[in-house]
Amino acid sequence: MTPDSLRAALRGVPDPDWLDAALRRVAAEPAAIDRFFPAAGRHCGRAPLAGAPGWSADEAARALLLTALPGDHAAHVQARYRQGDAAEKRAVLKALPLLPIGAAGAPLLHDAIRTNDARLLAAALGPYARHLDPAAWRQAVLKCVFTGVPLAVVHDLDARADGELAAMLAGLAAERQAAGRAMPADATDLLARLREIQEA
Repeated sequence: MTPDSLRAALRGVPDPDWLDAALRRVAAEPAAIDRFFPAAGRHCGRAPLAGAPGWSADEAARALLLTALPGDHAAHVQARYRQGDAAEKRAVLKALPLLPIGAAGAPLLHDAIRTNDARLLAAALGPYARHLDPAAWRQAVLKCVFTGVPLAVVHDLDARADGELAAMLAGLAAERQAAGRAMPADATDLLARLREIQEA
């Protein structure tokens, strides 16, 4: 997803003039994002965007507001995440791959993964999760299995999954079997693929 594709997907929002004005204002006066960011849901709605699968209108609008900032993106994403409600935090996490901040947003991923909010966990495992080290990434994938977050949300899952993740999944599967509980189908499928690779 790119800022241009998000902008195109937002053409049908309830108040496009508000969004245009907000983007111009934030570009000229970065501190104005403190006012516009929380208001995005009221003006743009919260409906899923047909042109941006996996994004809602308020998330896309907030991501665009962050991309409109002329600089100091890392400080602004930290502030918006720390001060935001759950919807605002998700928007920040989804916006991270669009911003020129390198790995500076990685602490936000760790925070999201520690929460019990499944939607924050899912948002943290998008493309920006490449900044998670392998151990933290494996733990996040395992938490998806524990909490019922579909593994389809994990960006680059097959490319990053390795023998250590397979061992962790196998251990969890054994625990669940002993307790008479089933593993989610997507986790069972992933474990089967990893075992095939190991045996090849």
